[in-house]
Formats: sequence, C-alpha cells, structure tokens
Amino acid sequence: MLERFITNLQNIFHIPELRHRILFTLGMLAVYRIGAHIPTPGINGEELSRFLQEQGGALLGFLDIFSGGALSRLTIFALGIMPYISASIILQLLTVVIPALTKLAKEGERGRKKIIQYTRYGTIVITLIQSFGIAVGLEGMNNGAFVQQPGASFRIMTMITLAAGTAFLMWLGEQITERGIGNGISLIIFSGIVTAMPSAVINTYRLYETGQLNLFFLILLAFLMIAVVSAIVFLESARRKIPVQYAKRVVGRRVYGGQSTHIPLKINTAGVIPPIFASSIIAFPATITGFIQIPWVQDISRQLAPGSVLYTMLYVGMIIFFCFFYTAVVLNPVDMADNMKKYGGFIPGIRPGQKTSDYIYQVLTRVTFVGAIYLAVVCVIPEILIYKMGVPFFFGGTSLLIVIGVGLDTAQQIESHMLTRHYEGFLSKGRLKGRTG
Repeated sequence: MLERFITNLQNIFHIPELRHRILFTLGMLAVYRIGAHIPTPGINGEELSRFLQEQGGALLGFLDIFSGGALSRLTIFALGIMPYISASIILQLLTVVIPALTKLAKEGERGRKKIIQYTRYGTIVITLIQSFGIAVGLEGMNNGAFVQQPGASFRIMTMITLAAGTAFLMWLGEQITERGIGNGISLIIFSGIVTAMPSAVINTYRLYETGQLNLFFLILLAFLMIAVVSAIVFLESARRKIPVQYAKRVVGRRVYGGQSTHIPLKINTAGVIPPIFASSIIAFPATITGFIQIPWVQDISRQLAPGSVLYTMLYVGMIIFFCFFYTAVVLNPVDMADNMKKYGGFIPGIRPGQKTSDYIYQVLTRVTFVGAIYLAVVCVIPEILIYKMGVPFFFGGTSLLIVIGVGLDTAQQIESHMLTRHYEGFLSKGRLKGRTG
C-alpha cells in the first residue's frame, strides 16, 4: 500500500501539465498566506488581536477559522473569501424566486458568466458594508484604543483595504480554478483551516505532557478522530442511486435510447452550508449581547454560548432545517420527472409524470434526513467533548467537513488527470470518489 502511494506521488510529477498545475496552486496559496499577515493600515494589530481573542465571542472565533486567523489580526485579508460565499448563496437562492435570474441560469455558458458577474458585484457590496461596520466598531471599541487616527479617512481607508483584499482573494481563487488544480475558493478556505491544525495537535500533546490528559484519553481521542474522519469520507461520497430506463426511439434510420442509467442523489446535498448558516445565525446575537454589560442581556449571552442546552438544540434544529431548505432549492423533483419524460426515461415500476416526481421526492426526503442527522452529529460531537465532558478537543466539526470534502475533490481531480494519461489511480479497485462524483 505504501509503495503504491509513493509510486502515485512520483507519477504525479511525471505529467508536465499536472505538475505545473499543482505548483501553480501551491504558489497562489503561498501568496494568500503571506497576505494574511499584512496588517490593515492605521490599526494597533497586536492589542486588537489580544482583545478579540478574549472578548470577541463565538461569531468572531467562528469567522476567524475561515480567514486563517486574518480576522483576529485584522490583516488585509481579514474578511477572507466569506463575502464571496455569502454572495454566491444569496444569488443561488434568488435564482429560485426571481424569474429573470431563473431564465438566465438556463441560458448555458452565457447565463453562467452573467451570474458570476453578478456574484462579483454582490461580493464587493457585502465587503464594503462589512468593512464599514468594522471601521465604525473599532472606533467605538475600548474607547478607540485600537485606532491611531479615527475619522472619515480611517473608515474610507479600511473599506478600500478590506474590499481590495477580498477582491484579490476572489481573483486568486478563480486563477487557481482555471490554471491550477481543484476549486480555488474552496482551497483558500481549506488552507486557512489547515494552518491552525498543527497548533491544535501540538496543544493536545502538551496537555498530555503536563498530565492534564492521560494516555487512555489521548488514544481514545485518536480513535474518535479516525472514526469521524472515516464516517465523513464514506458519507460525503455516498449516493442513493435511483435506476432510470430509457425506451427505444427510432428517428429516421437510427435507434436511440434503450439504455439503463441512474439518478445519483447525494446523502449530503447541502454540503457545509447548513452548519455555516446555523453557526452564524446563533453566534451573531451571542456576540452582540456579549458586548452589552447588562445583567439580563448577559444571561441571554450565556444561554446562547456554545455548550449550553439551548445552543445545542438550536444548532441541531437549524442544521436539519437548512439541509432540507437548501436541498429543496437545489433539486426539484418535478423538473427531474419532466426532463425524464421529455427524453423517454422512466423509473422501473413507476409511472412517468406526477408519480415519478412523488417517488423522487419521497426518496430525496429520506436521503436528506439521513444527511441532516449525519451533519448534526459530526458538528455536535466536538461541542459535547469540549463543554460537557471537558475533553480538550481542538477540531471543529465544520472545519473537518470542509477539509475532508475539499481534500477528496482535489484528489479526485488529480486522479482524473493521471487516468487520462494512462497512469494508475490512487485506489487498487475503482476510482476515488469526491463530493461531486
């Protein structure tokens, strides 16, 4: 197994195009990590970082994960790529409810480019709003101790700097997607999370050295990590296949159809969007109330803090809700049934039309429920370990989902390049499956 793995790594660099793509991707990610340490002008970064780590609360800590620590230091990449993700999700949801966008999405390559253009505009708007809020908040935070020269010039400079940083990251991600390997936006988030993992491993080992964590719990923690990672890999690539049969059609002298295929329904169609949405929505009021020094407001903040019963219940409920909501937005059983009927396809034993759409909806509901429970369990396990059992667990469920998912997708693309050029894949039997196929 190890010999095969080493051989595959050597084969990767025997393919010139693949080698250039990987090196280009690594170079662009290195640029991103360098930029994540360049401070925003006019701010006392060290004092601000110390203050935010102590008082920032759940939301800032959550967002800081996706920026690779750039938010707590307030560097030029402080907002990271999250405004682009937010704009993409908002536009995707609007595509369902606005007829003009729905029509545009069905126009093929031209419509796709137009939607990407709208997403870029939306990203800049969101970034300017968020950066203005950050500038105003810094001026009023801790009696303005973190801002060297408050005023309109500082606000404009902060807006321009943070908006330019996010726009550059957006361009960087598109360059990686086009000229590198993997999805650029996902890899930027991936690299931001991965940079924090070595320190998490070191902190866990230090607890063992100091005696705060015994050997039994350390081994148990390692087995738990392996089990969670294995479950994520299995379920992220899992599909519920609905068989589809196409009837034979005679067009002129040619016979079309008569073949069997299937509709692959993912167990986790929504990906990491439900936990991200749920964490953001719950953490926002908890963070706001954390800065208000009123007794009853502080009680609300404690009730919404990670580890509380209310937080866990809301978190699980919102994950399940957003799983069903996003799946309903992305997949439409009526459209799927109509397309099958249009091209002469049918599910064996199910009548075309309404019966087919009802059957797909029934299967999709069951599959989505399993995926929602899986997401909730993966995301809640770290909360239980940290806050209920007192185990020092430094890996969040959302972070693991992103890292493993992006890793699978990137490895799948690398394997596709290798198989195209008649090299062996990573697996001895079959092909490596990512989240997309």
